[in-house]
Amino acid sequence: MPSVTHDDAPLLADLMPWAVAPPRLGRGWPTAPDPASLKARWDALVKAEGPDREALFGVTRARTLHSAVGQLPGQSSGTVRLARASGPCAEPVRVMHGPFDEQWLIPDHRLIDAARPELWRVTDERQVFAVEQAPAPDGPPLLITSTLPVVLPQSKTVPTARPGRIHPLYRRPEGREPNLAPGLLDLLAKRLGYSPTPLDVLAWTVAVARPGPRGCTVPLTPDPELWARGTELGHRMLWLMRRDGERPKLPGGRRPYVRSPLPSRPLELRYDRDEETLHLDEGRISPVPPAAWDFEVGGVRVLDQWFTTRTTQPAPGTLESIRPTTWPQPWTSDLLEVITVLSLLAELRPQQAELTIESPITPDDLRKAGVLPPPTASRQPASVLDHHEEGPEGQVALI
Repeated sequence: MPSVTHDDAPLLADLMPWAVAPPRLGRGWPTAPDPASLKARWDALVKAEGPDREALFGVTRARTLHSAVGQLPGQSSGTVRLARASGPCAEPVRVMHGPFDEQWLIPDHRLIDAARPELWRVTDERQVFAVEQAPAPDGPPLLITSTLPVVLPQSKTVPTARPGRIHPLYRRPEGREPNLAPGLLDLLAKRLGYSPTPLDVLAWTVAVARPGPRGCTVPLTPDPELWARGTELGHRMLWLMRRDGERPKLPGGRRPYVRSPLPSRPLELRYDRDEETLHLDEGRISPVPPAAWDFEVGGVRVLDQWFTTRTTQPAPGTLESIRPTTWPQPWTSDLLEVITVLSLLAELRPQQAELTIESPITPDDLRKAGVLPPPTASRQPASVLDHHEEGPEGQVALI
């Protein structure tokens, strides 16, 4: 990584000042790898009555069947109290369930302990989220996603890498008002000789970000050639992490394939490093590079977490137990793509290490230019008044 010290680099928290803790669900059943299971779980919930419905729901201090909450911004769930809820559930949406693991969520405020409505208001097809990760020796300090990350209850049996604070790239919908310290883009344009876009700044950030004692740091350079190399690398990393465009592929001969059919419900995942083979019981996928198997985020192996969230057996009689009875084919396709993404990201690490910044733009430089400290208002969500939001029991919410 760049050879500047931590003190030479500004904090991500100052360069992208508005940050929000991830939505905290409080219960696991409103998320699943497939939307059909979520609709079946909701149907089971609303068919149950009285104490049975309460037991299925999973009461917490933040949410009961009688909690009065409004709709999530941009979603069309009901707002009557869950004790009286009926009919179909809100259409499931994609979320970041874990590192490199997109799953589905019922976007119903009544089911989520801490939904962070300010994030839902700015979530659209142009939004990009930078998500801080727990420091780890070899893991990335920052992940980029186009879907909203969520935090599930901690499991005693499934190790999970939990997301840190979320920095949206834009403060308003439709890519308006970048979440960058006021004056940062102007300063970079002056020092580099051309005007970078907000997405360029994010690309540079993901290429050079690293953990520091006070949080994630982002070294900045005034060197146009180095900036160009860093942003080109970062844009490729953004493309791989966001996974919302053309699907990445490894060159022929290195592309992972299913060599032996996967069983109907694999229970064990293991890796043969010599043969570069991933075993799912008697099923085999290869080649799987060691770098993909070893890829960790927050100290947790990504492929382990991806697999265990799909195979750990929930308690019978719970809503989580409503799930596919066999391993669906789309999960295999998703697994092959995750292996590909991890392999390609690992290949970029040497290029990241070559981004040596000899004369960085320091925090003192940013303070002299008036970029730091960012104004207090830039750390708060913007006012978003583009549409009405439905409050509890169908009332109009004022925001």
